[in-house]
Amino acid sequence: MELSKNTSRGTTKSSLIKITLVLIVFIGVMALLSKIEFPSPNKDIEKIIPNEKLKIVK
Repeated sequence: MELSKNTSRGTTKSSLIKITLVLIVFIGVMALLSKIEFPSPNKDIEKIIPNEKLKIVK
């Protein structure tokens, strides 16, 4: 059985290309999400609590 050393750098290049493509897609998605204007509430939510439910702790 002969031992052979794999000196190919093709796997390094392909993994580098995959990482850059993932980064480009991620940055593109973030840019698109930043352009979307999500609705914000128009009025403040206020709940009135009656004095009967409040307890004074000293």
